[in-house]
Amino acid sequence: MTRLILATRNAGKITELRAILADAGLPHELVGADAYPDVPDVKETGVTFAENALLKAHALARATGLPAVADDSGLCVDVLNGAPGIFSARWSGTHGNDRANLDLLLAQLSDIADEHRGAYFACAAALALPDGTERVVEGHLTGTLRHTPAGTGGFGYDPILQPDGETRTCAELTADEKNAISHRGKAFRALVPVVRELLG
Repeated sequence: MTRLILATRNAGKITELRAILADAGLPHELVGADAYPDVPDVKETGVTFAENALLKAHALARATGLPAVADDSGLCVDVLNGAPGIFSARWSGTHGNDRANLDLLLAQLSDIADEHRGAYFACAAALALPDGTERVVEGHLTGTLRHTPAGTGGFGYDPILQPDGETRTCAELTADEKNAISHRGKAFRALVPVVRELLG
């Protein structure tokens, strides 16, 4: 059995990818970065989601000698030419302050009419092998930005993105409902044939 390492310490992401691999009948053992505590975190210096995902995957593959998967994701707003994009987690200036990021974005869009509030979550997922082989796939979840947050589930910008065809925000969906349509779920599922091709 090939061991795959996912560049995250987020247990939810590990569980999600593990389930996707199992559903596809792939036998690989998936572990998170916690399994290798000596491996340092990688600075995300890329200018696209794909570049950041590849940076993390290659660093982990080199450090562990194992195939590595990494992802990078964010919110892309149409009227902001795709911003916050790769800066989604630190849009307000402080990394990971979800509320401040959300409040700033809503303030910036306060005068924007409903028909111009299109946006999408994007996720790039990369697989890198110790020999330098790499593949990247992407997943999107398109929708419209609400004027005020709704829902207590999820994180980040989930309370303001209402997926196309939905009356609820991502934060109002159940975890299973969100995983079925999420940008990360789509990207991880798109990785399955890549894993099968490169790892058997």
